[in-house]
Amino acid sequence: MSAEPIVTAFDTLHPALQYHLVNSLGWSSLRPTQVEAIAPIQQGHHCLLLAPTAGGKTEAAIIPVLSRMLRENWAGVSVLYLCPIKALLNNLALRLEHYAGLVGRRIELWHGDVSSSRKQRALKDPPDILLTTPESLEGMLISTRVERQVWFGGLRTVIVDELHAFASDDRGWHLRSLLARLGRYVSPPPQRIGLSATVRNPDALLAWFAPVGERQVVGNAKVSADADVTLDYVGSLANAATVIARLHQGRKRLVFCDSRSHTEQLSSRLRECGVRTFVSHASLSASERKQAEAAFAEERDCAIVATSTLELGIDVGDLDHVIQVDAPATVSSFLQRMGRTGRRPDSRRNCLFLATHDASFLLALGLVALWRREWVEAVVPPAEPWGVVAQQTLAIVLEQGQLPGTELLAQLGACFPESGRQELREAIAELARLGYLTEAGPGVVQIGPSAEREFGRGHYRDLLATFSGAPLLTARYGSVEIGYVDPFALVGQTAEHRILLGGRSWTVQDVDWGRRVVTLEPATSGGRAQWSGSGRVIGPEISRAIRAVVESGHVEGVILSKRAALRLEELQGELPTGSHPPVVVRDARGRYRVWTFAGTLANRLLAYQLRDGAGSRGYDELGVDTLRDPTPALGVASDQPVVLSADDFDRAREPIKFSQCVPQRQLERMIYRRMLGV
Repeated sequence: MSAEPIVTAFDTLHPALQYHLVNSLGWSSLRPTQVEAIAPIQQGHHCLLLAPTAGGKTEAAIIPVLSRMLRENWAGVSVLYLCPIKALLNNLALRLEHYAGLVGRRIELWHGDVSSSRKQRALKDPPDILLTTPESLEGMLISTRVERQVWFGGLRTVIVDELHAFASDDRGWHLRSLLARLGRYVSPPPQRIGLSATVRNPDALLAWFAPVGERQVVGNAKVSADADVTLDYVGSLANAATVIARLHQGRKRLVFCDSRSHTEQLSSRLRECGVRTFVSHASLSASERKQAEAAFAEERDCAIVATSTLELGIDVGDLDHVIQVDAPATVSSFLQRMGRTGRRPDSRRNCLFLATHDASFLLALGLVALWRREWVEAVVPPAEPWGVVAQQTLAIVLEQGQLPGTELLAQLGACFPESGRQELREAIAELARLGYLTEAGPGVVQIGPSAEREFGRGHYRDLLATFSGAPLLTARYGSVEIGYVDPFALVGQTAEHRILLGGRSWTVQDVDWGRRVVTLEPATSGGRAQWSGSGRVIGPEISRAIRAVVESGHVEGVILSKRAALRLEELQGELPTGSHPPVVVRDARGRYRVWTFAGTLANRLLAYQLRDGAGSRGYDELGVDTLRDPTPALGVASDQPVVLSADDFDRAREPIKFSQCVPQRQLERMIYRRMLGV
């Protein structure tokens, strides 16, 4: 009697898809994550797909989704593919278009850089797969031009790329609320598939992403410590440029900086050193970024200097080396950046850190020490998302025109199931009290005059995003848009203003403050680069790892240059690591520092607790600086509740978009938890 044939996961895919995977794409096998994803996705389960950068997560999601699409004969817009940035959507479009086209299906892009005529064509002839951002999806939901029931009524699956990047800030709450709102147009609600880099808490992340229904984590959450990592201490940005110019000549180098200003300054210096250099950051125009990314993908002997815009999986071709100037704030970011290398069979992942000052050198030491222990952060959505609740309340009302207050409360409860109904009632009542909502009849609400006045311009464009950007000026050279300039970069200069943008020097010819446009002309050299930004938060695990490295004097499995080894030896004599923290040290000028190695939030809280008793004057992830000896206050500081002054509170609420719409009690709780961790 012959044995029963073994049915593999591949065999369960639609026959047409099987044919094209083997014959059109020439694939002899699928990766483990891709094989493991087939069954749960085809069964309609919510899934979180985990794999390192370039680990094939996109294919792991789209292959079984296309199989379901063919087998179940999905029609219309049946798949939404959401990304955090437009550049990643553009980058994925060709690949997804090829896969879908093999089985007779179509994709379409929809975001702010896509022309109105292209969007109109899509509305008349909907694609099968729509690639968009949450902000553009919000725009579709509130647009009167989109027939929402027709457009979203056939939706079956939502794929969210880089889910960890969404979930770590308020865009994640916004995204999840949008997914709940889409459920109004289709039954059952769409399947949710998240793609993520390695995280420490995949089950919790998936439960947050998909609170209701069958769920499965697919892939390995284990961190790989197999890579070549080197730390060098160079002491300045100019020295970093010199090292980069001399190293890896003839190779393709991706250089990460953690601010737009440093990206511009380093790019300019590299060009002065004769290095063919491209630039990518959020304040460059889309055309500038596309030109840089396209050129970099095609060239060999060059460098591209970027912020985190190139961290999120955008394909920049066959990369040789990653260089990190200073350090990112998380192990996760480090892993994603280093993961851009090692994609060729004969190569290994690699990263070179070039620290320009002590703080970044110590941070790099802490990051690589945790990485060597195969540790990575958990992704925890920010506490108390009341600004997003206010924004979503207005968006829901705008989407539906008018609706009963009871229905609004029910929909908000579906969008924010962690929030109590009474709290949501208070949020709605505050919006009504302030005139953002008004009565259209007994028990029925609609958009109020305050919302029309504050957000009504440009079809409520300012209501679409959950975060506020700085009021930047558009920079133009002739008719060409170069990027965006912070007004502070134009303050305090001489008669001839010079700026850096796109790694090039420019002279400011004119500033039209009414139209918010800066007219530029090329300059031979000079210029400044400045953008406003918020400080980053370093976790307590990294701070403790820094202390351990300084105490031991080495990181196993990581190469320290001679300069780095010498600086680490010097820091061993400067940092008090022998005693259990907190340790109070007085310097030669009579100033005091409390070394806690407790992380940014804990030290910010301690700084406020010591403000009156010891005159705290600053903090970082390792400790708190004070004017007076804080020792008497340390014993009781932890028992002292912190009360923010009116000025402190106003500064804290300023970057929170829609904070003016939030009840005072909820806003206070939000600020205290996010700012001080209490």
